[in-house]
Amino acid sequence: MSIRCPAKARRAMVALTVVVGVAVGVAGCGGSGGGDDKPQRSASPSKDNGSKPSAQEGQSDTPLAELRGQDGLLLQVTSAERDAGGFVTVNGSLKNDGSQSLVIPSALRGDETEIVQHGTSLGGATLVDTKGKKRYYVLRDTDGRPLTTTGLATIQAGQTIPVFMQFPAPPAGIAEVTLQLPTFSSGTIQISG
Repeated sequence: MSIRCPAKARRAMVALTVVVGVAVGVAGCGGSGGGDDKPQRSASPSKDNGSKPSAQEGQSDTPLAELRGQDGLLLQVTSAERDAGGFVTVNGSLKNDGSQSLVIPSALRGDETEIVQHGTSLGGATLVDTKGKKRYYVLRDTDGRPLTTTGLATIQAGQTIPVFMQFPAPPAGIAEVTLQLPTFSSGTIQISG
């Protein structure tokens, strides 16, 4: 038997832990228990089999960071939550501040073969711990799909798309990291939780 089987099993367990953690988190984010449930605005669904952009819960009005990209693209980071499962989920919105519709740059997915084959995503994002001198890449499932918003194609002028990215969590003592996304400026964010 090859040495790759234990590595595959470990990756499967990590992916299963992440999926269970997300499912528990989503289940715990029920309604407020009160009346006045207004429908959430959502971006139109993509035609890809990847994850669909969805409205993010628990975000503040003031972004943690704003990263500017080319042609008027703007990534506003609204939360960075550390989970007990050992990962960090970064939520935000991708906005087209320009006057024309744009094709989402394929550079955002990075250049790793495993991620490239799954279409346009935010798979090229990284968190950088400058104190610990470590870089954390977007997590992947057992099929190599990035645990981030996928299926991004075009964005109309003025349109905002909710996005997320999941990373391995830096050590508990690290709260400040730098978020980097290809073709965008870098931004320092605070991890909560």
